[in-house]
Amino acid sequence: MDPNVLLLLVFVALMLIGTPIAVALGFAGAAGIYVGLDLTALGMIGPNTYAAVAKYPLIAIPLFILTGMVFERSGVAARLVEFAQSLIGPRRGGLALVAVIVCLIMGGMSGSGPADAAAVITVMLPSMIKAGYPRPFTASVVAASASTAILIPPSVAMIIYSVIVPGLDLRALFAAGLVPGLLVGLAIAVPALLLSRRHDFGRDEDPDRPAIWPSFRRALPGLMAPVIILGGLRSGLFTPTETAVVAVFYGLLVGTLLYRTMGLREIYEVLAEAAKISGVVMLIISLAGLFAWAGSTMGAFDATTAALLSVTDNEWLILLFLMILLLLAGMVLDGVSIYLIAVPLLIPIVQAFDWSFVWFGVVMAILVAMGQFTPPVAVNLMVTAKIARVPLESTFRWVGWLLLGMAVALALIVLFPELALWLPRVLGYRIT
Repeated sequence: MDPNVLLLLVFVALMLIGTPIAVALGFAGAAGIYVGLDLTALGMIGPNTYAAVAKYPLIAIPLFILTGMVFERSGVAARLVEFAQSLIGPRRGGLALVAVIVCLIMGGMSGSGPADAAAVITVMLPSMIKAGYPRPFTASVVAASASTAILIPPSVAMIIYSVIVPGLDLRALFAAGLVPGLLVGLAIAVPALLLSRRHDFGRDEDPDRPAIWPSFRRALPGLMAPVIILGGLRSGLFTPTETAVVAVFYGLLVGTLLYRTMGLREIYEVLAEAAKISGVVMLIISLAGLFAWAGSTMGAFDATTAALLSVTDNEWLILLFLMILLLLAGMVLDGVSIYLIAVPLLIPIVQAFDWSFVWFGVVMAILVAMGQFTPPVAVNLMVTAKIARVPLESTFRWVGWLLLGMAVALALIVLFPELALWLPRVLGYRIT
């Protein structure tokens, strides 16, 4: 059997029988090396597994995971909700807009969709139920809005993308995600507002608007987190990795001294939980590195590109095909796994059509974001549905409209790449 085919078949077979993604990647890579290369190449398994995680930029991943968990536990979300309510005011569909806004801001702290979804649904659910919003609708809106965390910096998935793609400036990628992230947020907010008004949701919203300035002062420490992260990167004061360290320190400062919601016990719990999640992510990254090395050494990725281009050389058809595949992958896998598996395969295709890696990274992020709240797996939707205590299928009628809104935003980014590339150009970052 062709070793390139074996590499992919072993991976697919292991995934189909429910093998953990890290194990499937590792075994597939080892099988491909054993069949496709000589026995001495097996000695490269250890060095390549280690080399995949022995990269300085990857230090930012566990740190940003910790940052998101610190801000989640510190009570930032509740204060952001109060401030957003003071801006939106009591109106039909107002709390749905509040949920979208808070998810966008929280995404600028956590870089993780599921963490963003868990924090916001916990705070928003009681008030939205009281105001007359159905639980399935609330779970759908928060899950969709939290998916923007993969676009809004500091996105963990984009950090991985920048490490895999050679020569890519992470600052340019972060900047490129801002405008599309806000555009996607708007694309979710519009149908959420229209559906709320059409079905008379929010009819019992509290008529009292929170005072703007007091709520702003209470929310200011949380609002400053994205400013510190993006400002540090833009000024050149911090590298992305150093920014992650500063963000962790600032989050602990907010939780322990400013809001005083975290003591030694809470700090220990956050550190332990972040260590567990980071360990899983880094294990996947290390074994995905082995899979990528095996595939590139044996020419599997170039062969896949050649096979795809032999069908058609129309770049729009190729792009449409890739978008469908990425959306389907997002429906069953988490974002980090998709980037680790797909990006090495996609690099030759992007190079063949001379697409911008920065632009394509944004397009890929939107597709993965859509998959995060599209059944059957829908990691964000699973989180919100579980907390809202509703069956996943009860959210389907609402999810479709939100997906339609995001599809419109995606089409704009595909047709007008400058929506993603304009800000990096203005800031003077190198675009590849």
